[in-house]
Amino acid sequence: MATMQTSFNTRMDIDEDTRADMIAVLNQALADLSDLRSQTKQAHWNVRGPHFIAYHDLFDKLVADLDAPVDDLAERIGALGGRAEGTIRMAAGKSRLVDLPLETVRDEEVVAALADRFSYVAAWCREAIDKAADASDDVTADLFTEVTRGLDQSLWFLEAHVQ
Repeated sequence: MATMQTSFNTRMDIDEDTRADMIAVLNQALADLSDLRSQTKQAHWNVRGPHFIAYHDLFDKLVADLDAPVDDLAERIGALGGRAEGTIRMAAGKSRLVDLPLETVRDEEVVAALADRFSYVAAWCREAIDKAADASDDVTADLFTEVTRGLDQSLWFLEAHVQ
């Protein structure tokens, strides 16, 4: 299923086709998480309502919590011999997230919209765990498990605010 060859040589004992498949999965996750991060920052800047400061601070924390996973995904791509496709334009071109509407600014509406996006990315990362495990790439599967754990916690934080 490899759609591209790897870009860099490595002594890693994973065959090139498997590495190329994992690089494609990782780059998709990198695009989705980068877009999720930017949409969460957009919500941080524009949220309005009686709970403004609580949501403003929460969204900033969620943005910061996405920094390490985004970096970890990009670095795993490099370790596998690939090139991380991590610019804003690259992410926008590949992200599967629905854009956060600019007019969505009321506090609980914004929380619900972000919860939908965090849930979507977490579900897709769960699928990526299985893809990596099926490819016998336990390190990538473990990375996706860690990313999913963080997304699930962020989703819990969001959902707890509106329940």
